[in-house]
Amino acid sequence: MATNILTMTNHNFELDCRKIHDSLGGLSQLIPSLACLTQLERQQLRETYKAVYGEDLISYLQRYEDGFSSMKCSALSLWMLGPHERDAVVASEALQQDETNFKVLVEIFVGRKSSHVALITQDYQKMFRRQLDQDIINLDTPHPFQKILVALAASHKAHQADVSQHISKCDARRLYETGEGSSGAVDEAVSIKGGNYGQFGKALMVVVKCICNPAHYYAKELYTSIKRETRDKGNLARALVSRAEIDMDEIRRAFKEKYEKELGDVIRECIPSGDYRDFLVALATRSSASS
Repeated sequence: MATNILTMTNHNFELDCRKIHDSLGGLSQLIPSLACLTQLERQQLRETYKAVYGEDLISYLQRYEDGFSSMKCSALSLWMLGPHERDAVVASEALQQDETNFKVLVEIFVGRKSSHVALITQDYQKMFRRQLDQDIINLDTPHPFQKILVALAASHKAHQADVSQHISKCDARRLYETGEGSSGAVDEAVSIKGGNYGQFGKALMVVVKCICNPAHYYAKELYTSIKRETRDKGNLARALVSRAEIDMDEIRRAFKEKYEKELGDVIRECIPSGDYRDFLVALATRSSASS
């Protein structure tokens, strides 16, 4: 096991930044330590690095990606971002792919409180000079997920206070409009477990699974990403980074129950050894209670 070279116990962030800066991209020793940092510690580390070296820590890390690449940002860079800023970046990347990654957008709108979504949209506008909901509306090719996302965005805007499982708060009119005004679409939304549903119903099923049992949903998503022949490293890293401080304990239990293997072990079996795998394993075995 790599030695923990960060000294977070005494919160000597300046010393920690010097060790990172002097590593000259030798990230192997840094990975276990950085993966254990809380959100507040990562924020303080980033601010201190900027004050001492005049450079964003994320920009420094991106110069030494070494297999960490996850689309535009490395998995480690995503980890160092604040939660709202990270979701804004992930949403932008999802929208810019050749085939829009609607499931990622659904995970953001379903898995975040209304107050969190409001901050995501603010960061999105600040970073990309565009409105997130308008970018979803303006997608060229119509898609059932697109309609649902517009409804979810409207639902978040409609609630001043945070609401759990906010999709259930969408009234019949909103569901009706989501389904392009057809009564059959409303029937799909209400009875999607019947088995005979179309594309809209299939898309809505993903939303419901993400709402009703997120641990099982992410366990399956992680297993699929790990086992996929092309190794969808971007989705794998994004999901682990996104859930590490939320419900990773529950996801590990659901993964073990469903696949009879530990999540960390499956990552070790299927991902080639190296810094990237070590970081994924560190996140996968992290206790969300320590966040």
